[in-house]
Amino acid sequence: MARPAARASKPSASIERAVRSETVKHYAETIFYIRQEEGRVRPGRLAEWLGVSAPTVTVTLQRLARDGFVQIGGDRSVTLTPTGEDLAAKIVRVHRLLERWLTDVLGLDWAAADEEAQRLASGVSELVADRLDETLGYPATCPHGNVVPGREPPYGELVALSDLQPGVGARVRRISEVAEHDAPDLLRELDAYGLVTGARIEVSGADASVQAIPVNVGGVTRPIGTNVGRLIWVERESSGKGANAKPRRPP
Repeated sequence: MARPAARASKPSASIERAVRSETVKHYAETIFYIRQEEGRVRPGRLAEWLGVSAPTVTVTLQRLARDGFVQIGGDRSVTLTPTGEDLAAKIVRVHRLLERWLTDVLGLDWAAADEEAQRLASGVSELVADRLDETLGYPATCPHGNVVPGREPPYGELVALSDLQPGVGARVRRISEVAEHDAPDLLRELDAYGLVTGARIEVSGADASVQAIPVNVGGVTRPIGTNVGRLIWVERESSGKGANAKPRRPP
C-alpha cells in the first residue's frame, strides 16, 4: 500500500519572525533612500523599487503602520516614524560604512562594493559597525558621497550636473542612490570615465537635440545623458560664473 505523500512542514515561528524582521528593515531602508532622493514616498514607487506588486506593498505598509514603523498620510504618502527613522539610519549607516571599507581597503569598484555591502549588511552587528567606523577614521560619506547618518556633509550647496552652466568649474560630490539602485552598471561607467567624487568637471555646452551634456573630466570631454546628469550632484567652484544659480532641489 502506497504511503501518503508527506505534508510540507510549515516554517518555524523563528524563521517567520526573521523573514518579517528583514522585510521591516528592507522597507525602512528603501523609504529612507526614496525620501532623500525624491522627497515624497509613494506606495507605487516603493513597489517599483522593491520589485513587488502594489497589493503586496499596501499590505506590508499597513502592517508596518500597525507596528509603529511608518505613518500613511491621507494622500497615501509614506513617512517613517521616529522608530522607523532610527532603524533606517542604523541600516544605512552599516551599508555606507561597508561600501567605504570594500572600496578603500579591499579595492572593489563602486558597483561591486554596493552589491557586496547589500549582501553583508544584515550580518553586521552594531558592535562591528562601531569598530569598522573607528578603523576607517569615521568617514563622513560612502564612496559615492552620500552622507553616513549622524555625520555632517563635507561639502556645501550642491547642484545637479544637468543644471550646471557651461564654463563653470565644479567638483563631483555625490552620486544619487537612484543611480546605485536603478542603474548599477552606470556606476562602473562613471568610474571608468573618472566621474568620481572629488573629480573636477566643467560643462562645455549642451546639445538639447541629443539630450546630452558634454562634460570635461581630466581634459577629456564625454557626452553624459541629461537624465544621468540629474543623478550626479556637484559643488560649484566659488569663483565660477553663475554661483548664485539655485539648484533643482536640495540633495
